[in-house]
Amino acid sequence: MYIKKILLVIALLGVVVGGYFAYTIYDAIFSPNTKFNNEEAFIYVPSDASFDEVKKSLEPLVNNIASFQQVAIRKGYSANIKGGKYAIKKGMSNNDMINTLRSSNIPVKVAFNNQETLANLAGRVAGQIEADSISLLTAFDDIGFVESNGFDDANKLGMYLPNSYEFFWNTSAEQFRDRMLKEYKRFWNEDRLKSAEEVGLSPQEVTTLASIVHKETAKVEERPRVAGLYLNRLKSGMLLQADPTVIYALKKHTGNFDTVIKRVLYKDLELDSPYNTYKYAGLPPGPVMMPDISAIDAVLKPEKHEYYYMVANVENFGFHKFAKSLEQHNRNKVQYIRWINSQNINR
Repeated sequence: MYIKKILLVIALLGVVVGGYFAYTIYDAIFSPNTKFNNEEAFIYVPSDASFDEVKKSLEPLVNNIASFQQVAIRKGYSANIKGGKYAIKKGMSNNDMINTLRSSNIPVKVAFNNQETLANLAGRVAGQIEADSISLLTAFDDIGFVESNGFDDANKLGMYLPNSYEFFWNTSAEQFRDRMLKEYKRFWNEDRLKSAEEVGLSPQEVTTLASIVHKETAKVEERPRVAGLYLNRLKSGMLLQADPTVIYALKKHTGNFDTVIKRVLYKDLELDSPYNTYKYAGLPPGPVMMPDISAIDAVLKPEKHEYYYMVANVENFGFHKFAKSLEQHNRNKVQYIRWINSQNINR
């Protein structure tokens, strides 16, 4: 009888200890382990991150980092880290967090606008994904990639279409570049290629002219008219005489693309550069910036007219006055010159 009591006590102790042990394990795995007040918090895990780095990122967000570590080791996560952006939701358990870090990489929006250089693009994109600006620029400038896809050093800027795209944060430089090539090929569909053929330009030439059109006018509704004007000049063999190309030539000559040039001077027109369309006929070697899609489509679907000249309209800022003859243009120009001189804009 006495032995039975001892065995019963031991059995009860075993149940208690086992229950406590089971509860401890359950608590470590399934109980909430977050300590922030917002509905969710985000962490960024680099592609080559160690488990210690992941823990360091999580420490400000969890109550018990030791229990997270125990569960992560048991589930094999500590030896299989995956880079990306992850959302840790309020009230998540260690199990929830580890499942999230394993399989719920969140896409990010990557947006860029009308950059003048690939170096500027690299800097803009580097702030939005894991790849740094140096690795991005190296990928952009890869001569093998550039030439094998029908571009050259002058027009490779035109492969990148300003827009908003969805990427995973841990995208590499090469993955970003390759995706941009796919977007470029998707953009140049059968209809756009046919339109390019109709205006007598290659896709690269369309982008180059579109960059000039974009720089000339910020008014989307005016771009088809401006595009039609430059196409008229090209077809008649006239010099384009586009100020944006001279400004780009000046910046390229000095190597300083941060320079602000509000006025093109007569001396600037003497700069010997293939981008100076006051000196060299036809289109410049490549785009002077990344044009908007609206500017590209304006070149593909230009307004048909007989205008060959234009000047800023000081009576309706942002728009231009158009002329069919040089005489009419010179009359329009007088008002503009008078206004710009009154503003003391010397550069």
